[in-house]
Amino acid sequence: MAQVQRMSRLMIKTLRDDPADAETLNHKLLVRAGYVRRTAAGVWTWLPLGKKVLENIIRVVREEMDAIGGQEVLLPALLPKEPYEASGRYDEYGDLLFRLKDRKGSDYLLGPTHEEIFTQVVKDMCSSYKDLPVILYQIQTKYRDEARPRAGVLRGREFQMKDSYSFDTTDEGLVEAYQLHRAAYIRIFERLGLDHRIVSAVSGAMGGSASEEFLAPAPAGEDTFVDCPNCDYAANTEAVTYRATAADASGTGPVEELDTPDTPTIESLAAHLGVPASATLKNLLVKVDGEIVAVGVPGDREVDLGKLGEHLAPAVVELVTAEDFVDRPDLVRGYVGPQGLDKVRYIADPRVAAGTAWITGANKDGKHVRNAVAGRDFEVDDYLDVVVVEAGDPCPKCGAGLQVDRAIEIGHIFQLGRKYADIFSLDVLGQQGKPVRVTMGSYGIGVSRAVAALAEQTADDKGLCWPREVAPADVHVVAAGKALQTELALEVSDKLAAAGLRVLVDDRAGVSPGVKFTDSELIGVPKILVAGRRSAEGVVELKDRRTGEREELTVDEAIARLTRQD
Repeated sequence: MAQVQRMSRLMIKTLRDDPADAETLNHKLLVRAGYVRRTAAGVWTWLPLGKKVLENIIRVVREEMDAIGGQEVLLPALLPKEPYEASGRYDEYGDLLFRLKDRKGSDYLLGPTHEEIFTQVVKDMCSSYKDLPVILYQIQTKYRDEARPRAGVLRGREFQMKDSYSFDTTDEGLVEAYQLHRAAYIRIFERLGLDHRIVSAVSGAMGGSASEEFLAPAPAGEDTFVDCPNCDYAANTEAVTYRATAADASGTGPVEELDTPDTPTIESLAAHLGVPASATLKNLLVKVDGEIVAVGVPGDREVDLGKLGEHLAPAVVELVTAEDFVDRPDLVRGYVGPQGLDKVRYIADPRVAAGTAWITGANKDGKHVRNAVAGRDFEVDDYLDVVVVEAGDPCPKCGAGLQVDRAIEIGHIFQLGRKYADIFSLDVLGQQGKPVRVTMGSYGIGVSRAVAALAEQTADDKGLCWPREVAPADVHVVAAGKALQTELALEVSDKLAAAGLRVLVDDRAGVSPGVKFTDSELIGVPKILVAGRRSAEGVVELKDRRTGEREELTVDEAIARLTRQD
């Protein structure tokens, strides 16, 4: 028999108004409907209804991970720093790590992710090829000291995550484990009712080769992705590439110096010369692990610092400051050009292809040059696609104009390869009697992020609207207020529970019917059953929370209807 949760005994407090600090839909509604409570910046308490939703998502994730042969473990969240020093990530994570010392002065951290620890576990437990392949996973709290936690549970400083790792002796085995996870993730997100896209991604500091993200389209999303209306191409904007095409510079005249006073910006330069910004070459100075590097892009485009950082990971990328120009007469603020930058590494976007001609800085105050040709007048040390992707940019696969949308990252899968196995010398005895280096995959699902993503995607102007698989109950029974109505509501609730349905019943005394109806829509259980004005006749009203459709049924008809649902 399923449980009946009586709201008269439920720890819940609904709010009529949005929290003052809430900017996103999920933040507003999860707080207003009594699912979560803010404890500190980026730290949340999951109240009873919220915990039910969270656990329902965990159940689905666990079922699908078990179905592909995953074995669940639970690693500590409090971790020694030594494994992360060995991998280099103790420094790479920088301020994102929560660092602490024990009473003896030993250094620890709160785990942001667990590749190092999983690798050590398998090294201790597996010695032969006969012990592999293996898939291990956990569902656990992670910790990252976000500088600007926002959007409620969407971007917190602690969060629930499912992370799994595959260990194989061959690259073919890694590909098979990757595909098993990919298929499992599709089933998980379909069962949860999440609209999602699978997009190409970059691995960045995680390392590895093949990498895909699972994104839930939503205006509140912090990720941007592109998809092509003409083919099946989709990618995180950081993974979009541009095909460079060399130009013919044979008809381009020599470099010509121009007098351009008070034109330190692309806008002022273009206006002064009467040319489009696209004819100019913008040169952004950044520091990569402290070394000044110039990044060249067409003047009408912006440098995507996140994309640049992913390309150069694990190096730290920062913008230069005024102090960085001191004792650097070769760097003239607002007038930097790639020609003559002998002491500076020059990275360019592929659009700055060989043979293309540009108006750019002359490395002299108040001066620019015309006809600076890539490959003739300046050399590019590295080509990296680093511009902010815009709608209409050509699809790398078919050339059609791309569409740009926002989304919430809900999953990410990597073929890590042997990065961590090399660091920790993870070998097993192979079939030929010789040591074999293990290859790994890493696969994550943001469990608490999935709650926020579902709230963003399914809510309407009345409140939350959960898919049945994750809802805190199957049916929300509302007693309009009178004693007879409450009696009928409790009777129906018991019968529904006996039939296996999870029931939330609003039996609160002294609460008006209007407040109860408003709360039922705010809380968002898929079906709402009202014991109202026709209770004496044994007639109730059944409402579909998603569609708003209503019908009056006898108690027996309502129970039959609800228990027949898939």
